[in-house]
Amino acid sequence: MPPRTGTDHLTRAGLNLIQQALSIYDADLRLAVCNRPFQTMFGLPERLVTPGAPFEDTIRYLVETGEYGDIDDIDSFTRTRVEQARAFQPHYMERRRANGRMISVEGSPLPEGGWVTVYTDITAIKRQEELLRARSEELSEKVLTYTEELAATNRALEATIAQLEEAKAELTEMEARTRLTTEMTPAHIARVDRDGVYTYTNRRLSSLLPGRQSDIVGLTFEQALGAQTATRLRPHLTRALAGEASVLEFTETDSGRRIRTAFTPDQTAPGDPITGVYLLSTDLTEETQAKAALAQTHKRELAAQLTSGLAHDFANLLTIILGLQGRLDRLALPDGARELTGATRAAARRGGDLLNKIARMTGPHDPREAPTRLADFLATLAPLARATLPPEIELTLANDVTAPALMLDTGGLQDSLLNLVLNARDAIGPHPGQIAIRLAAVQDTWLDITVTDTGPGFSEAALARALDPFFTTKGDAGSGLGLSMVYDQTKLAGGQLRLENLSTGGAAVTLRLPLRPAEVETRPLLILLVEDTPEIRADVRDALTDLGHQVIEAASTDEALALCDIPGIDWVLSDIRLGAGDGVDLLSRIAARAPALRLALMTSLPATDPIRATGAIRWPVLQKPVDQTMLQALFLQEAAA
Repeated sequence: MPPRTGTDHLTRAGLNLIQQALSIYDADLRLAVCNRPFQTMFGLPERLVTPGAPFEDTIRYLVETGEYGDIDDIDSFTRTRVEQARAFQPHYMERRRANGRMISVEGSPLPEGGWVTVYTDITAIKRQEELLRARSEELSEKVLTYTEELAATNRALEATIAQLEEAKAELTEMEARTRLTTEMTPAHIARVDRDGVYTYTNRRLSSLLPGRQSDIVGLTFEQALGAQTATRLRPHLTRALAGEASVLEFTETDSGRRIRTAFTPDQTAPGDPITGVYLLSTDLTEETQAKAALAQTHKRELAAQLTSGLAHDFANLLTIILGLQGRLDRLALPDGARELTGATRAAARRGGDLLNKIARMTGPHDPREAPTRLADFLATLAPLARATLPPEIELTLANDVTAPALMLDTGGLQDSLLNLVLNARDAIGPHPGQIAIRLAAVQDTWLDITVTDTGPGFSEAALARALDPFFTTKGDAGSGLGLSMVYDQTKLAGGQLRLENLSTGGAAVTLRLPLRPAEVETRPLLILLVEDTPEIRADVRDALTDLGHQVIEAASTDEALALCDIPGIDWVLSDIRLGAGDGVDLLSRIAARAPALRLALMTSLPATDPIRATGAIRWPVLQKPVDQTMLQALFLQEAAA
C-alpha cells in the first residue's frame, strides 16, 4: 500500500469523530478506509482495519467470533457473503447481534466500484420502543406495532433519501463533467426533437458558423441555422428521423467554411420509436485547404513527369532548327528566303519561351508563407502594376481587411496579381478604362482578392475554359498559361479561383485564400551584420537600411564578439564562412553570452553541406544572394513566432 499522506491522516481523524461505524471497500473487495468505531464495534484486529485488508478475511473473522450466531458451514457462509458483495445492491436492514445489541446496516455502492457501509447502534432506540410497549396500557397492541413499524420505515426512508441525494449529487457532477467535455470539443454537438426544435447544444455553433447564436435550445432548425443552411440540411434530418444515419459535407455560403455534419437517430434500441436526432458538426476548412494544396502539388508532379521528357526532346529539336536556320542565313538565298528563315527563327524562339513557361508551371514550387504587412505589400505592388499600364487606364487599390498582417506567399501572390492586371489591360485594349484590386475578409476564414476591369468581360468560352492550359483569346500573342499559373499558385496555397462577369460590365477574377492573421514587429531593428566580403556586406547593409533598420557591421568573428554586447542589438546576421572563422561557432558563442538575441545565418553553401546543416538545426539560414524580400520574411516570421 502507498504511504499515507497528511490528507489521509486528516480524513481518518475526521471519520473517527463520527459515532457510527463506517467502512469503504473498493471494487476488488479490499478495505479502502474505515474509522475507529468500526474496529471497536466488531472487535477487529489491526490487520483487518489496515487499508488493503480483504473483505473475505473480515467476514470469516466475524463468523468465527460468533457475530452471526452459530454457523455450521463457515466456508459456505463466507463464500455467499462475498458473492453478494460482488453484486452489491443498496440496502437498509436492522439485525440483532450475538451480544444482544441491535444495529442498523446501511450500504450504498460507489460510482467507481465498491461500496460504503454505515453501522449504527440502535439498541437504545429499541429499548425505548419496548418500554413504550410495556408501560402504555392506553395504547393498543396494533398502534404500538404500527409505531414500531413506522419508526423502522422512517429509518429506512432516511437511508433511501440519503442514497437518492448521493445519486443526485453524482448525476449533477456527471452532467457538469459531460457539459464541460462537450464544450471543450472542437465541434458542435446538438440534439433536435421530432419537431426540429433544439433540446441540447454544447454552445459551439457560433464558433463553427460565425454570426449564429451560441445557446440555441428552444429554437427551430431554421431559426438556429438560417433558412439557406437549414434547407440544405433538412433532407438529411428527415432521413435521420426515419431511422437512416447519414453524413453531409457542404460549404456554408455566408462564411465559405467547409462543414461536415453527422446525423444520428436518437433511438434507445432497435424497434423503439425515434425521439430525435443527434448532430455532430465539425469544421473541415483547414483540412480542405490542405487537401487542395496537396492535390495541386500532385498534379504539378504528374505534369512535370509527363512534360519533362517531351520538353527535353523538343528543346533539342528547336536547337537543331535554330542551328540550321543559322547555316541557311550564311548561304546565298533567293529573294524572300531570308524573311522565311527569320520567321522560322522567331517561331523557334517562341517555342523556347513556351518551354520555359511550362517548366516554371510544372517545376517544383513550395509556397513560402511569411507574416506580411498588407500595407507594405500593396505599396510594393502598386508601382509594379502601374508600370505595365498606359496612361489612359487607371489602377486603384483598396484594403478592407482589418488585420494589419497576414501569412502570405508574397512572391507567388504578387506574380498572380501582376498577371491578372496584364490580362485586364489587354481586355480593355487601347480604350480608357479602370482596373481595381480590392482585399476583403470573409467571416474571418478567407481573404478575397478581387481584380475587376471595365473591359468587355469574359466570353462564354472563356468562362468555361479560361483555366485550361494553352487556352487563349489573344491569338498568337497569348500563350494560354497566364490564368493557369494563377490558378496553380492559388490552389497551392489552399485557395480557390473564381471568374465572373459583372452586371455593370467588365470582368472580375477573385482569388480566395486562407485568412491567417499574423503578429508582426513594427519598430526598426538594430542588426549586427557579420560578413568578411566588403561588397556583399555593403549589399546586405543597403537592403537592411532600405527596410528601415539600423546596421552595425563586423568583418570577422573577433569584431562580432566585441560588438555583440552593445545594448539594444536585436539581431545578429552572420555569414557561415568568415575567412578563418566559422559563423556557426560564432553564433553558438554569442547565444551563450546573450540568450535573448535573435540569430540567423546566410550562406552560398548547399543544403547538404555539414556545417550549414548543423547551423540550420538551431537558426534560420538564408540562401545567398540575400535580398530585401528574404530579409523581411525572416524578421516578420520570427516576430510572429
